[in-house]
Amino acid sequence: MDKNDKLQILKNAIKSYPDFPEPGIIFRDIFGVFHNITALRAMKDLIVEHILFLEVDLIVGLDSRGFLFGPIICMELGKPFLPIRKKGKLPGKVTQQKYALEYGEAIFELQTEFINKGTRVLIVDDLLATGGTMAAAVQLVKSTGADVIECLVIMELLSLKGRDKIGVPVYSFIKYD
Repeated sequence: MDKNDKLQILKNAIKSYPDFPEPGIIFRDIFGVFHNITALRAMKDLIVEHILFLEVDLIVGLDSRGFLFGPIICMELGKPFLPIRKKGKLPGKVTQQKYALEYGEAIFELQTEFINKGTRVLIVDDLLATGGTMAAAVQLVKSTGADVIECLVIMELLSLKGRDKIGVPVYSFIKYD
């Protein structure tokens, strides 16, 4: 199966829900991939094939959908996984980064004992929309002295221009206008 076949299988497994969670929004649901083992394998293969030569030391996944496929990638590549979570969810010494929400702000945290200066990091999530959470994740990782090599997402909403806020290379498999 070639890359285009895998992409098509992946696209077919992602369902779209118009007017969810509010009118005018089309929600792209990644969870369909996890109900279809062929699509899950295709997604895993696409990600691994893309990052195989990036020389990454650590995979960082965003709360919460980055947790779904980050560990799968780590198992395949033999690399560790580090979650970025919302404030108050991680034990031990953490570092924080504030980020804007539609109505207010939130705080991301990561455990500093598992990341070092110069660590080459790939940040993964399911979707890049406005770029606010991904930009905060990049800043959080960089605050530890680690290097963000790339941000990888399964889906990207191009019309929201989220990648313009990130400041590091972004790779997406499926692009929606």
